[in-house]
Amino acid sequence: MKRLKPLTAFSAFSIVLLTMPLGHAAVILLQNALGREHVALAGLLVGFAGTGLLLAGMFASRELIATLLGMFGGLFVWSGWIEIGFEYYARRLGVDPLMRNGEVVTRAEYLLMPSSVGFFAIIMLYYLFGVRSGCRFFLWFQRLLRFDSRLGAGRSSRNVAMVTFMEFNVLLWGFYLLLLFAYDERFAGDRHPVTYFIAFGSLLWSILLFVKLLKIDHLAYAIRYAIPIVLIFWNFVEILGRWNVFTEIWIEPSKYVLEIVLMTLVLLILMLSVLFGAKGVRGAKQQNG
Repeated sequence: MKRLKPLTAFSAFSIVLLTMPLGHAAVILLQNALGREHVALAGLLVGFAGTGLLLAGMFASRELIATLLGMFGGLFVWSGWIEIGFEYYARRLGVDPLMRNGEVVTRAEYLLMPSSVGFFAIIMLYYLFGVRSGCRFFLWFQRLLRFDSRLGAGRSSRNVAMVTFMEFNVLLWGFYLLLLFAYDERFAGDRHPVTYFIAFGSLLWSILLFVKLLKIDHLAYAIRYAIPIVLIFWNFVEILGRWNVFTEIWIEPSKYVLEIVLMTLVLLILMLSVLFGAKGVRGAKQQNG
Protein backbone atom coordinates (compact mmCIF):
# COMPACT_ATOMS: atom_id res chain seq x y z
CA MET A 1 0.00 0.00 0.00
CA LYS A 2 2.88 2.38 0.74
CA ARG A 3 4.14 1.93 -2.81
CA LEU A 4 0.77 3.09 -4.15
CA LYS A 5 0.74 6.36 -2.22
CA PRO A 6 2.89 8.37 -4.69
CA LEU A 7 0.86 6.97 -7.60
CA THR A 8 -2.37 7.97 -5.86
CA ALA A 9 -1.02 11.46 -5.17
CA PHE A 10 0.16 12.06 -8.74
CA SER A 11 -3.09 10.68 -10.20
CA ALA A 12 -5.23 12.88 -7.96
CA PHE A 13 -3.10 15.97 -8.59
CA SER A 14 -3.06 15.41 -12.36
CA ILE A 15 -6.83 14.94 -12.60
CA VAL A 16 -7.55 18.15 -10.74
CA LEU A 17 -4.77 20.05 -12.53
CA LEU A 18 -6.05 19.15 -15.99
CA THR A 19 -9.58 20.32 -15.16
CA MET A 20 -8.32 23.90 -14.79
CA PRO A 21 -7.04 24.63 -18.34
CA LEU A 22 -9.68 22.40 -19.94
CA GLY A 23 -12.40 24.21 -18.02
CA HIS A 24 -11.07 27.57 -19.29
CA ALA A 25 -10.84 26.23 -22.84
CA ALA A 26 -14.36 24.77 -22.78
CA VAL A 27 -15.88 28.09 -21.69
CA ILE A 28 -14.07 30.03 -24.43
CA LEU A 29 -14.97 27.50 -27.12
CA LEU A 30 -18.60 27.60 -26.02
CA GLN A 31 -18.65 31.40 -26.11
CA ASN A 32 -17.08 31.49 -29.57
CA ALA A 33 -19.36 28.79 -30.96
CA LEU A 34 -22.65 30.28 -29.78
CA GLY A 35 -21.96 33.97 -30.17
CA ARG A 36 -23.12 36.83 -28.00
CA GLU A 37 -26.83 36.35 -28.54
CA HIS A 38 -26.89 32.80 -27.13
CA VAL A 39 -24.11 32.89 -24.54
CA ALA A 40 -26.46 33.66 -21.63
CA LEU A 41 -28.65 30.66 -22.43
CA ALA A 42 -25.55 28.48 -22.78
CA GLY A 43 -24.35 29.64 -19.37
CA LEU A 44 -27.68 28.74 -17.79
CA LEU A 45 -27.64 25.29 -19.36
CA VAL A 46 -24.03 24.60 -18.34
CA GLY A 47 -24.86 25.65 -14.77
CA PHE A 48 -27.92 23.40 -14.67
CA ALA A 49 -25.79 20.54 -15.99
CA GLY A 50 -23.38 21.15 -13.13
CA THR A 51 -26.28 21.11 -10.68
CA GLY A 52 -27.35 17.77 -12.15
CA LEU A 53 -23.85 16.37 -11.62
CA LEU A 54 -23.89 17.60 -8.03
CA LEU A 55 -27.26 16.01 -7.31
CA ALA A 56 -26.12 12.74 -8.89
CA GLY A 57 -23.02 12.85 -6.71
CA MET A 58 -25.07 13.41 -3.58
CA PHE A 59 -26.85 10.10 -4.22
CA ALA A 60 -23.78 8.19 -5.44
CA SER A 61 -22.92 5.11 -3.42
CA ARG A 62 -19.18 5.25 -4.10
CA GLU A 63 -17.13 7.97 -2.45
CA LEU A 64 -14.80 8.32 -5.45
CA ILE A 65 -17.69 8.87 -7.88
CA ALA A 66 -19.33 11.32 -5.47
CA THR A 67 -16.06 13.25 -5.23
CA LEU A 68 -15.57 13.43 -9.00
CA LEU A 69 -19.20 14.41 -9.63
CA GLY A 70 -18.97 17.10 -6.97
CA MET A 71 -15.78 18.49 -8.50
CA PHE A 72 -17.05 18.53 -12.09
CA GLY A 73 -20.40 19.82 -10.89
CA GLY A 74 -18.54 22.71 -9.28
CA LEU A 75 -16.56 23.31 -12.47
CA PHE A 76 -19.71 23.40 -14.60
CA VAL A 77 -21.61 25.67 -12.22
CA TRP A 78 -18.66 28.05 -11.96
CA SER A 79 -18.15 28.11 -15.72
CA GLY A 80 -21.82 28.53 -16.56
CA TRP A 81 -23.34 30.65 -13.83
CA ILE A 82 -20.30 32.64 -12.73
CA GLU A 83 -17.86 33.13 -15.60
CA ILE A 84 -20.39 33.24 -18.43
CA GLY A 85 -22.80 35.16 -16.18
CA PHE A 86 -20.25 37.89 -15.53
CA GLU A 87 -19.36 37.97 -19.23
CA TYR A 88 -23.03 38.42 -20.17
CA TYR A 89 -23.43 41.43 -17.90
CA ALA A 90 -20.07 42.89 -18.92
CA ARG A 91 -21.22 42.87 -22.54
CA ARG A 92 -24.69 44.10 -21.66
CA LEU A 93 -23.31 47.02 -19.64
CA GLY A 94 -20.64 47.84 -22.20
CA VAL A 95 -17.66 47.14 -19.95
CA ASP A 96 -14.44 47.17 -21.96
CA PRO A 97 -11.56 44.82 -21.21
CA LEU A 98 -8.34 46.17 -19.79
CA MET A 99 -5.91 46.70 -22.66
CA ARG A 100 -2.13 47.07 -22.63
CA ASN A 101 -0.03 47.59 -25.76
CA GLY A 102 -3.01 46.61 -27.88
CA GLU A 103 -3.57 43.30 -26.08
CA VAL A 104 -6.25 42.23 -23.60
CA VAL A 105 -4.66 41.70 -20.18
CA THR A 106 -7.88 41.41 -18.17
CA ARG A 107 -11.16 40.39 -19.77
CA ALA A 108 -14.23 42.50 -19.05
CA GLU A 109 -16.00 39.88 -16.92
CA TYR A 110 -13.02 39.73 -14.57
CA LEU A 111 -13.16 43.47 -14.11
CA LEU A 112 -16.67 42.98 -12.70
CA MET A 113 -15.83 40.01 -10.50
CA PRO A 114 -14.19 41.97 -7.62
CA SER A 115 -17.62 43.49 -6.96
CA SER A 116 -18.63 40.10 -5.55
CA VAL A 117 -16.17 40.38 -2.66
CA GLY A 118 -18.97 41.26 -0.24
CA PHE A 119 -20.81 38.04 -1.01
CA PHE A 120 -17.56 36.12 -0.54
CA ALA A 121 -17.14 37.79 2.86
CA ILE A 122 -20.61 36.60 3.87
CA ILE A 123 -19.67 33.00 3.00
CA MET A 124 -16.47 33.34 5.01
CA LEU A 125 -18.36 34.68 8.02
CA TYR A 126 -20.64 31.65 7.88
CA TYR A 127 -17.76 29.16 7.75
CA LEU A 128 -15.72 30.99 10.38
CA PHE A 129 -18.39 31.78 12.94
CA GLY A 130 -21.51 29.84 12.02
CA VAL A 131 -20.51 26.21 11.64
CA ARG A 132 -17.86 23.70 12.67
CA SER A 133 -16.58 22.46 9.33
CA GLY A 134 -13.93 19.90 8.47
CA CYS A 135 -11.50 22.50 7.08
CA ARG A 136 -8.32 22.70 9.14
CA PHE A 137 -7.89 26.41 8.42
CA PHE A 138 -11.34 27.27 9.74
CA LEU A 139 -10.87 25.00 12.75
CA TRP A 140 -7.51 26.61 13.53
CA PHE A 141 -8.97 30.10 13.19
CA GLN A 142 -11.91 29.21 15.42
CA ARG A 143 -9.55 27.88 18.09
CA LEU A 144 -7.36 30.98 17.76
CA LEU A 145 -10.35 33.23 18.42
CA ARG A 146 -11.64 30.85 21.11
CA PHE A 147 -14.85 30.65 19.18
CA ASP A 148 -14.96 26.88 18.77
CA SER A 149 -16.69 26.34 22.12
CA ARG A 150 -19.67 28.39 20.92
CA LEU A 151 -20.30 26.19 17.90
CA GLY A 152 -21.13 22.94 19.65
CA ALA A 153 -19.75 19.51 18.90
CA GLY A 154 -21.51 18.82 15.59
CA ARG A 155 -20.11 19.36 12.12
CA SER A 156 -21.78 20.61 9.00
CA SER A 157 -23.13 18.11 6.49
CA ARG A 158 -20.40 15.78 5.29
CA ASN A 159 -22.01 14.74 2.03
CA VAL A 160 -18.90 14.13 -0.05
CA ALA A 161 -20.23 15.58 -3.30
CA MET A 162 -21.48 18.77 -1.65
CA VAL A 163 -18.26 19.23 0.33
CA THR A 164 -16.20 18.85 -2.86
CA PHE A 165 -18.54 21.17 -4.77
CA MET A 166 -18.30 23.91 -2.16
CA GLU A 167 -14.56 23.49 -1.68
CA PHE A 168 -13.92 23.85 -5.41
CA ASN A 169 -16.14 26.90 -5.91
CA VAL A 170 -15.25 28.83 -2.76
CA LEU A 171 -11.51 28.34 -3.23
CA LEU A 172 -11.66 29.20 -6.91
CA TRP A 173 -13.71 32.31 -6.12
CA GLY A 174 -11.38 33.39 -3.34
CA PHE A 175 -8.22 33.04 -5.40
CA TYR A 176 -9.78 34.82 -8.36
CA LEU A 177 -10.51 37.75 -6.05
CA LEU A 178 -6.99 37.62 -4.62
CA LEU A 179 -5.36 37.79 -8.05
CA LEU A 180 -7.72 40.43 -9.42
CA PHE A 181 -7.09 42.73 -6.47
CA ALA A 182 -3.36 42.10 -6.79
CA TYR A 183 -3.43 42.97 -10.51
CA ASP A 184 -5.37 46.18 -9.84
CA GLU A 185 -2.81 49.01 -9.88
CA ARG A 186 -4.86 50.95 -7.36
CA PHE A 187 -4.00 48.23 -4.85
CA ALA A 188 -0.77 46.67 -6.15
CA GLY A 189 -0.19 45.77 -9.82
CA ASP A 190 0.94 42.69 -11.70
CA ARG A 191 4.63 43.62 -11.20
CA HIS A 192 4.24 44.73 -7.60
CA PRO A 193 6.17 42.92 -4.82
CA VAL A 194 2.81 41.77 -3.42
CA THR A 195 2.09 39.90 -6.66
CA TYR A 196 5.55 38.34 -6.61
CA PHE A 197 4.90 37.24 -3.03
CA ILE A 198 1.56 35.69 -4.04
CA ALA A 199 3.15 33.88 -6.99
CA PHE A 200 6.12 32.31 -5.26
CA GLY A 201 4.34 31.98 -1.93
CA SER A 202 1.64 29.96 -3.70
CA LEU A 203 4.28 27.80 -5.36
CA LEU A 204 5.97 27.05 -2.03
CA TRP A 205 2.65 26.47 -0.27
CA SER A 206 1.47 24.04 -2.95
CA ILE A 207 4.75 22.09 -2.76
CA LEU A 208 4.44 21.73 1.01
CA LEU A 209 0.87 20.52 0.67
CA PHE A 210 1.85 18.12 -2.11
CA VAL A 211 4.36 16.50 0.25
CA LYS A 212 1.45 15.80 2.58
CA LEU A 213 -0.60 14.51 -0.34
CA LEU A 214 2.09 11.88 -0.98
CA LYS A 215 1.14 10.27 2.36
CA ILE A 216 -2.50 9.73 1.35
CA ASP A 217 -3.44 6.37 -0.16
CA HIS A 218 -7.23 6.84 -0.22
CA LEU A 219 -7.96 8.07 -3.76
CA ALA A 220 -11.23 9.92 -3.12
CA TYR A 221 -9.73 11.81 -0.20
CA ALA A 222 -6.56 12.43 -2.22
CA ILE A 223 -8.61 14.12 -4.97
CA ARG A 224 -10.39 16.33 -2.42
CA TYR A 225 -7.01 17.18 -0.86
CA ALA A 226 -5.56 17.89 -4.32
CA ILE A 227 -8.22 20.51 -5.10
CA PRO A 228 -6.78 23.22 -2.80
CA ILE A 229 -3.23 22.22 -3.80
CA VAL A 230 -3.99 22.70 -7.49
CA LEU A 231 -5.92 25.93 -6.96
CA ILE A 232 -3.07 27.36 -4.87
CA PHE A 233 -0.53 26.23 -7.49
CA TRP A 234 -2.74 27.76 -10.20
CA ASN A 235 -2.10 31.20 -8.70
CA PHE A 236 1.52 30.73 -9.72
CA VAL A 237 0.48 29.54 -13.20
CA GLU A 238 -1.91 32.47 -13.69
CA ILE A 239 0.67 35.04 -12.65
CA LEU A 240 3.34 33.52 -14.93
CA GLY A 241 0.83 33.80 -17.76
CA ARG A 242 0.19 37.41 -16.81
CA TRP A 243 3.94 38.02 -17.03
CA ASN A 244 4.01 36.38 -20.50
CA VAL A 245 6.44 33.73 -19.31
CA PHE A 246 4.57 31.15 -21.41
CA THR A 247 1.60 30.95 -23.76
CA GLU A 248 -1.70 30.13 -22.07
CA ILE A 249 -3.03 27.78 -24.73
CA TRP A 250 -6.37 27.39 -22.93
CA ILE A 251 -7.16 31.07 -23.54
CA GLU A 252 -7.03 30.54 -27.33
CA PRO A 253 -7.96 26.86 -27.64
CA SER A 254 -8.90 27.14 -31.33
CA LYS A 255 -5.23 27.86 -32.11
CA TYR A 256 -3.98 24.89 -30.07
CA VAL A 257 -6.45 22.15 -30.94
CA LEU A 258 -3.89 19.34 -30.83
CA GLU A 259 -2.66 20.31 -27.37
CA ILE A 260 -6.20 20.64 -26.00
CA VAL A 261 -7.20 17.27 -27.47
CA LEU A 262 -4.14 15.58 -25.98
CA MET A 263 -4.84 17.08 -22.56
CA THR A 264 -8.45 15.89 -22.79
CA LEU A 265 -7.32 12.37 -23.69
CA VAL A 266 -4.89 12.28 -20.78
CA LEU A 267 -7.64 13.39 -18.41
CA LEU A 268 -10.04 10.75 -19.73
CA ILE A 269 -7.39 8.02 -19.43
CA LEU A 270 -6.62 9.05 -15.87
CA MET A 271 -10.31 9.16 -14.98
CA LEU A 272 -10.98 5.71 -16.41
CA SER A 273 -7.87 4.23 -14.81
CA VAL A 274 -8.71 5.48 -11.33
CA LEU A 275 -12.39 4.51 -11.61
CA PHE A 276 -11.73 0.97 -12.81
CA GLY A 277 -8.62 0.64 -10.66
CA ALA A 278 -10.53 1.63 -7.54
CA LYS A 279 -13.32 -0.77 -8.50
CA GLY A 280 -10.82 -3.60 -8.85
CA VAL A 281 -9.23 -2.86 -5.48
CA ARG A 282 -12.66 -2.70 -3.89
CA GLY A 283 -13.62 -6.07 -5.39
CA ALA A 284 -10.36 -7.69 -4.22
CA LYS A 285 -10.94 -6.43 -0.67
CA GLN A 286 -14.45 -7.87 -0.67
CA GLN A 287 -13.18 -11.26 -1.85
CA ASN A 288 -10.42 -11.30 0.77
CA GLY A 289 -12.91 -10.22 3.42
